[in-house]
Amino acid sequence: MPTGIHAFVMAGGCGSRLQPLTDGLCKPALAFGADHRVVDFVLANLRNSGVTTVDLLVQYRPEPLIEHVRRRWTRRADAANPFAVRIARPPERPVGRLGPAGYRGTADAVFQNLSRAPWGDDDLVAVFGADHVYRMDLRRMVRHHLAHKADVSVAALPVPLAEASGFGVVETDARGRAIAFHEKPQLPVGMPGRPTHALASMGNYLFRAPVLRAALSECCAAGAYDFGHHVLPLLLRRCHVQAYDFRSHAVAAAGDGEEPGYWRDVGTLDAYFEAQMDILGPSPRFALDNPRWPLAPRDADPQPALVMGGDTRCSRLGSGAVIDRASLDHAVVGAGARVLVDAQLSRCVLFDGVTVGSGARLRNVIVAEGNAVPANARIGYDIERDRERFPVSNGGIVVVPPGHFGAGRSERVERRERLAEPPLRARG
Repeated sequence: MPTGIHAFVMAGGCGSRLQPLTDGLCKPALAFGADHRVVDFVLANLRNSGVTTVDLLVQYRPEPLIEHVRRRWTRRADAANPFAVRIARPPERPVGRLGPAGYRGTADAVFQNLSRAPWGDDDLVAVFGADHVYRMDLRRMVRHHLAHKADVSVAALPVPLAEASGFGVVETDARGRAIAFHEKPQLPVGMPGRPTHALASMGNYLFRAPVLRAALSECCAAGAYDFGHHVLPLLLRRCHVQAYDFRSHAVAAAGDGEEPGYWRDVGTLDAYFEAQMDILGPSPRFALDNPRWPLAPRDADPQPALVMGGDTRCSRLGSGAVIDRASLDHAVVGAGARVLVDAQLSRCVLFDGVTVGSGARLRNVIVAEGNAVPANARIGYDIERDRERFPVSNGGIVVVPPGHFGAGRSERVERRERLAEPPLRARG
């Protein structure tokens, strides 16, 4: 990896389609895989690629994200491990000026932080998103970029035409040079030589430093603040923009069952839930524990999970989790969470610190933080009844919002809900 590489990670997204999970935090701060956060994937990719300094650009409700990054990433930088993450908070509104505070868009966020690195004309700048689950070696993208003498490279992956309307599509010529961008097109353009697929942009970009600097200066001066809508179309007209096929340069898988070039945008409740299911089982579609490409350390002082009997299958348990004679089948249980006697979880995600009471039965459920699910509760077995109490995704995933069964709810309400549930027969 050349020394002249600097990375910006865009971590300010509000994740509106993930509510209520993102009511109090940004999308990159969402829990993932029991002991991790979504932001860990991009940071691990950059660290494993040899990048030493990353500016993390935050905006929407950033405190949980900042706390996590400081605990997991920033304090580990030293001579032996030079990787450092610098938090770049948005500017406050100047006194006496009207209008909102903070960044006005993705391009504005990078533009306002250009001075954080003394770039030379031969340096490269990576601008990556922070809300995807994947493994990517930036060094391969750099080699591809240099080999094609590109000014800009856009990471993309082939997707079937039937799915491409949900993405920004990069249209290329036969050599992979971008000739047009189409934002969520109704009739996506197929790839040269592969007309059944289109190239979907991953939101990861590599720029020659002077090209990026000039484009950001021009766009922001004109009140155009977005990479996808303003900066890239400008560069497409003036520069050599090259598509980089991510799946053709995928990092080696950890096992035979993995999906080659796995990448997921976890921007909806269903996508977020299914990505968590993808990491489970003896042959997961995406293995978190890949020795070739380590993810962030789980904790400075991880505590082992405690399993006291029961039946735990195809599940992932966070640091300090307690399973007390319960049954788990394809469950992700966050750090410090507890599942008590005779509870049954099937395809569930529990956030850190959640408690599931004795005899409770949950199926296809996400339980957010601050919840103690009452004993004998039954969630996920009667969707129409669940809709009266909880948000339900398009795919039928029931979401227990943060604090729904928390200390702020009266004992009378919790008792009424508990009595409304049919009692479960104890397992023999």
